[in-house]
Amino acid sequence: MKWFAPAAAAVLALLVPSIADARARPDIDPAVWVVRDADTTIYLFGTFHLLDGKSDWFNDEVRTAFDAAQEVTLEAIMPDDPVALQAMVMKYAIDPSGRTLPERLNPATRAKLEQALLAAGVDPRSFDHFKPWFAATAVTSLSVAKHGLTGTAGPEAAIKQSGLGSGKKISELEGIEKQLTMFDRLPEAEQVKYLEQTLDENKDLDKQLPVLLKAWGTGNTKKLAAMLNEGLKKTPAIYQALFVDRNAAWTDWIVHRLDKPGTVFVAVGAGHFAGKDSVLDMLARRGFKWRRFKG
Repeated sequence: MKWFAPAAAAVLALLVPSIADARARPDIDPAVWVVRDADTTIYLFGTFHLLDGKSDWFNDEVRTAFDAAQEVTLEAIMPDDPVALQAMVMKYAIDPSGRTLPERLNPATRAKLEQALLAAGVDPRSFDHFKPWFAATAVTSLSVAKHGLTGTAGPEAAIKQSGLGSGKKISELEGIEKQLTMFDRLPEAEQVKYLEQTLDENKDLDKQLPVLLKAWGTGNTKKLAAMLNEGLKKTPAIYQALFVDRNAAWTDWIVHRLDKPGTVFVAVGAGHFAGKDSVLDMLARRGFKWRRFKG
């Protein structure tokens, strides 16, 4: 399974309505890490971009770290204007060359894509003019939406709202448009591989999703690394562009931010803190110590 960026939530916002759940929510404890020097504290929270609102994660260590910070930094801040968001996504999702998506795919992949879209209640012909990366992201987004997961119920939305409400400075490491261009710049062959792999993994989503959510909610980074990151290595160019390069850039950001006093709460996808080539791994290789934050 792949959960690369809030851009997936942006795609989902265009495809399905938001889902609210007001029932009593069980408490879970996703992981938070902390990096410190003499005058700077940086909390690192691994998010799960799409949630169903059925669990209470914004408490305990997460809340303590958030409340202590003067600044909040996210991967990307979702635009408030849905029209602007749609225009931004479509700018990169639609292929202006006139070539259709089915023309880019072999017969087996075309059949799998058609089946996945029909299962999600979408006319496959509506995807004819989209690029392969968008189709891959949409397939995952539509599939998880059937389980009630949305970006509006995800951590980024709650963190942004709470940050604005408490007067914290809010910034972003990348931004939605940068994330969209990251997908769009992948060579077409890599985009097709990404779609093929996504379609193959999609058939196991019903079994994988509860396991993945449990791993996130218990801070099981070993399981997260196995489920979120290992599959990427089958497509090295995608692994490099969507995981390694971004983690290296974020590690640089953390290292430079330690030169400035203050307390910062950083929230990015949990996969970026899991396993080899993760942000935590890169920080350790550069001699920076971190620890699991326990409140």
